[in-house]
Amino acid sequence: MSDSSSRAIAVVTGASSGIGAVYADRLAARGYDLVLVARRIERLEALAAKVSRAHGVNVDLITADLTNEADLARVEKILATNPSVRVLVNNAGLARLLPVAQSSVEDSMSQIALNVTALARLTQAALPAFLARNDGAIVNIASVLAVHALPVSAVYSGTKGFVLNYTLGLQQEVAGTGVKVHLVLPGSTATEIWDGSGVPLASLNQDAVMTTENLVDAALAGFDQGEAITWPSLADATLWEKFDTARSTLFAATQVGQPAPRYKLA
Repeated sequence: MSDSSSRAIAVVTGASSGIGAVYADRLAARGYDLVLVARRIERLEALAAKVSRAHGVNVDLITADLTNEADLARVEKILATNPSVRVLVNNAGLARLLPVAQSSVEDSMSQIALNVTALARLTQAALPAFLARNDGAIVNIASVLAVHALPVSAVYSGTKGFVLNYTLGLQQEVAGTGVKVHLVLPGSTATEIWDGSGVPLASLNQDAVMTTENLVDAALAGFDQGEAITWPSLADATLWEKFDTARSTLFAATQVGQPAPRYKLA
């Protein structure tokens, strides 16, 4: 995501507010034209006017609900066929924080549709074209809940766990190419996702809540430094390194063709 890519296009989903809106501003400041995707056209229009005025870039808007098949297909087509697209920020997401037994099937499936299905389909639409050009970046926004679950986050943590492992696999696929796949794992961030989550933002420890501006600036700093995975709120990076090493060690230890001794019958 260099400063010299003045005619390249960045596509940002969930761009009408919060993390997506800040990514739009920061990428425009780096010279990218934008395609902004979200459901709320009034918000998109206001952001487009602000970004265009501040940075002199072109901004196209797509009003889309990415859980809707036809809307999702429209965005897929742009990613697959527009040769100017160089960046995809998969930011659109949904949280419904309730115990599964108290949740509706619709709430659970909508989280999966947006957090998992839409992200995977948009990535799969963009990736072949990026690889063919040997140039491009995909940014997947996950969550620290990708590695942790709460009594109210079974579905949400499950979706973000998918994003984590999906991205880890993609990073291995594109190794050695000019394509980068970047994973961002935010902690609690002051966005509108909390409004419909069932957990009000005001109920959180405000000292542990990051602004969207700080979140995105940290994520972009991590990208610029060559990080494959950025934890914006994690001061001790060795904690992730130890976790990832333990994960790899655990996986290697499973590659045995016999039951573990504790499971063998006497």
